[in-house]
Amino acid sequence: MIKRCKWAEEHELLKKYHDQDWGVPIYCDQKLFEYLTLEGAQAGLSWLTVLKKREHYQKAFHNFSIERVAAFTTKELEELLKNQHLIQHQLKLKSVIHNANCVLKIQEEFGTFSYFLWSFVDHTTIVNQWTSHLDVPSYNTLSETLSKSLKSHGFKFIGPTICYSFMQAAGMIHDHTAECFKFGTLK
Repeated sequence: MIKRCKWAEEHELLKKYHDQDWGVPIYCDQKLFEYLTLEGAQAGLSWLTVLKKREHYQKAFHNFSIERVAAFTTKELEELLKNQHLIQHQLKLKSVIHNANCVLKIQEEFGTFSYFLWSFVDHTTIVNQWTSHLDVPSYNTLSETLSKSLKSHGFKFIGPTICYSFMQAAGMIHDHTAECFKFGTLK
């Protein structure tokens, strides 16, 4: 029997996401924008709720095309707010469009969103050695620093806990625990 990080053992979608996506380093701006959006959508909800809606988010936000989302009109926002396949939270949905515009500004300033984000970890995955899921923090000083920087660039729904989850998901922080079959795969 395959052992996974404890959070991923409850549902097949969680297992698949854990095994194929979570913690794999991402350098594509569009994919990073997707992960950041989904982490923001998750605030106050379970990750399983977001994963069940992931395909709908991909469709509604044109596969997270940054330029396309940044150009959304008021009418398109209204359509999002009627889309029952998305998490119906007006501020969260508005923040996706707002954050896409922030990503464009970061791309102008730093070349790529990826370069900007990965600079917080010196462009190298931080590999932690957690024995158990109880050891894994929900945020740390690095995620606080990233959160403050993103907020200073205008981003919304981007607190330290969301940033830590994002960094884990995007492979900036490797937090597979010792009981997990993926533990140590980035050493």
